[in-house]
Amino acid sequence: MSAFSFHTTASIIVETGSASRLGEIAAGRLGRRVLLLTDAGIRQLGLCDGAVASLGGAGIDVQVFDRVEADPSQATVMAACELGRAMGATGIIGFGGGSSLDVAKMVALLLGSEQPLDEVWGVGKARGPRLPLILVPTTAGTGSEVTPVAIITVDADEKRGVSSPVLLPDIAVLDAALTFGLPPAITAATGMDAMVHAIEAHASANPNNNPLSRMLAREALRLLGSHIETAVKSGADRSAREGMLVGSMLAGQAFANSPVAAVHALAYPIGGIFHIPHGLSNALVLTAVLRFNLPVAAESYGEIATDAFPHLAGVPKRGLAEAFIAALDDLTARLDMPQRLRDMQIPQEALPRLAAEAMKQQRLLVNNPRPVTEADALAIYKEAW
Repeated sequence: MSAFSFHTTASIIVETGSASRLGEIAAGRLGRRVLLLTDAGIRQLGLCDGAVASLGGAGIDVQVFDRVEADPSQATVMAACELGRAMGATGIIGFGGGSSLDVAKMVALLLGSEQPLDEVWGVGKARGPRLPLILVPTTAGTGSEVTPVAIITVDADEKRGVSSPVLLPDIAVLDAALTFGLPPAITAATGMDAMVHAIEAHASANPNNNPLSRMLAREALRLLGSHIETAVKSGADRSAREGMLVGSMLAGQAFANSPVAAVHALAYPIGGIFHIPHGLSNALVLTAVLRFNLPVAAESYGEIATDAFPHLAGVPKRGLAEAFIAALDDLTARLDMPQRLRDMQIPQEALPRLAAEAMKQQRLLVNNPRPVTEADALAIYKEAW
């Protein structure tokens, strides 16, 4: 067995309703001045009200920064840091989707460390320390609560990542009640994002691809595959929502240690340039990338096929990978997700620019089972168009 390392969040709480006792969970861990980072929609819906009240009841002074946007910008990170410094924040809470959690990671790092932002981009550059950090996801998709990665948009449309175990929070709080009100389209897109994490982690060419990550990826796909349609169509189904949240977390643990690859690399320019949600961007290129990878990744895709889709159990082994890819196409159609790049008003003449931008994601492309050139990326985008 090859040597590997495995890092994850130190403490994970899975309990429906747990956000309403966040003060108890945070007591003694975050200090007395806490900055809670979220977005305007979460704030307006009142999803974080119970958590803020609980923190106040525990004697913790809370200030809320609710200006996190989709594909959060470097300017947002710096504005949140400014508020944190002004209040003398002793701890950070990220409350929301992946964008809020990523911003919380960056703010905790930058406020707790002497490192400037320009020194932390990339893999292993962030040294810390960071401020104490708790993450509370409100979507079942990114798995950001258990990953050492934050993705930030710079220069208008380029996404950059910070990857370091320093970014892993002290506690992740998984409260399925926070996801009951998610609209079907968001549930579908975030759920597919989680499935992509598991698929890419299992097949990753990264030297740290390991038995733990592969095991977690398979269990994640079992949970996600069995619950995603119910969660989309019956959003208040507690069992489905809990299954999706735990599946997303397991997929996050998998790809945090066996990193994602070309699906994400090709999805990032779609989100950065055309402002399409990340989960949907992944779904739009997913099967085109998997077909490109088939010559070298069929064994991996065949191994996970029946985890996600038990009905494929009778398919002969030689055709299982292809059946898996077809089943993913069928799933996104049943979830009423857009099927083609052109369905999102992405013009065909933009594809060369997307391919060129995807080449900037070398930290991801090196993990792909099959090398991807700019010409390959363009061909994949054309197939997805």
